[in-house]
Amino acid sequence: MSLSSIAQHLNSVVIVINLVLAISVIFLERRNVGVTWAWLMVLLFLPIVGFVVYLVFGQNLSRFKIYKVRKESEERIERLIKRQREQFKHHRLAYNDPAAGEFDDLIYMNLSSAMSLYSQDNSVEIFKDGPSKFKSLFEDLEKATRHIHLVYYIVNDDGVGRKLLECLTRKAAEGVEVRFLYDPIGSHRLSTRFFDPLTKAGGKVAAFFPSRIPYLNFRVNYRNHRKLAIVDGEIGYIGGINVGDEYMGLVERFGYWRDTHLKLKGSAVRQMQARFLMDWNLASGEGLEDSESYFPPAGNEGTVGAQIVASGPDQALEQIRNMYIKMIHHAKESVWIETPYFIPDESLLNAIQMAALSGVDVRIIIPGIPDHQMVYWATHSYMGDLLPLGVKCYLYRNGFLHAKTLIVDGKIATVGTANFDIRSFKLNFEVNAILYDRGEAEKLRAIFEEDLKHSEEWTYEAYLNRPRSHKFRESVTRLLSPIL
Repeated sequence: MSLSSIAQHLNSVVIVINLVLAISVIFLERRNVGVTWAWLMVLLFLPIVGFVVYLVFGQNLSRFKIYKVRKESEERIERLIKRQREQFKHHRLAYNDPAAGEFDDLIYMNLSSAMSLYSQDNSVEIFKDGPSKFKSLFEDLEKATRHIHLVYYIVNDDGVGRKLLECLTRKAAEGVEVRFLYDPIGSHRLSTRFFDPLTKAGGKVAAFFPSRIPYLNFRVNYRNHRKLAIVDGEIGYIGGINVGDEYMGLVERFGYWRDTHLKLKGSAVRQMQARFLMDWNLASGEGLEDSESYFPPAGNEGTVGAQIVASGPDQALEQIRNMYIKMIHHAKESVWIETPYFIPDESLLNAIQMAALSGVDVRIIIPGIPDHQMVYWATHSYMGDLLPLGVKCYLYRNGFLHAKTLIVDGKIATVGTANFDIRSFKLNFEVNAILYDRGEAEKLRAIFEEDLKHSEEWTYEAYLNRPRSHKFRESVTRLLSPIL
């Protein structure tokens, strides 16, 4: 057989393989039409190689049931959800804050789509930077007597990282159950030996979707971006602050690091614990049961109504994105947003535009300095769709802004790990707390107003007069925005 015949034969094989792969993308994945066409173009112009790229970056996890829940646990959760749905359908629930009753359809949606039970026996403490959050967390860790569960996207081998490791190692040596889940992509600079003192003391460590083959991870695009700390099943921390000196304001490049984190007590902590155990069992294979020791009865900690809403690429519905949209559609007076990355999909962008056109006071604070250049320029490009409609945009100048907060009408608010970007909605595993309480919403409004004092308004006139180089960067990065 001649070389030309062999080449022709190989070419035919490649065409057949590409055809099979294209069919799998179209008929098995059932993706968004735009995403499907994008991957078909990759397969067309990069035969074989394109499929490897698809395996690494393009798998649709919602086709697989990656979380394994015991039948008894699943049935119990379904009974609780069914009971609450009946309460909301027949308006049998008396709200501690009467204003929460305006959002019963939002509560019902989160309950139905995200299995997010509503509770109103919670207390909340708000932190607006790393030093205040870690001071409180270390105090609670020292008091732990039964178990400590942590999940963080970024863990650094630096001052605060080593201090946390020392504390956890000491508690593990005392007999406290310590489990630490981290994301190996977010913590890519971290040596696996970093955790040796903890594991030698009896603690347990697991990585979320680690590489099984060196330098090749077929789930590299799907990261656990959650930040949770649960102490004795009674205290829960949730928000945007990872483990690293930059979050303490100790890195010169960023200076002061403005973030928002919550400390909760009450039944909402049980929801956080359940989410951790699901992530832990998936990553570690330990198969922990939802025993009473991990879910102690919640005391009468407070009166704040709350839900814990989680989302991830394993779900067909984008629960946190839908929650954001539903909250914005509820707005009558104001929508105030703080986010480091603003790359909305069309539905969220339309919701914000409609709110502005309806006379709602829409304000968005974004960083004045970048931490990821491409995301920074893509964020700027989307402001061009909002500024002409009366949306007010502010650039934070007192360091770096990393808070992920949405406040509606000063009545409800959400704080968590999800940015206002497509990656958080479609690709990352995220978790947010939503608070149905005017008192807590007003506290977050006060923090927002304080941030405005350290921000510069970016007017539409200034946007139109930006340099051509900025316009070019924005146009290029906007094309890539679905995967940034």
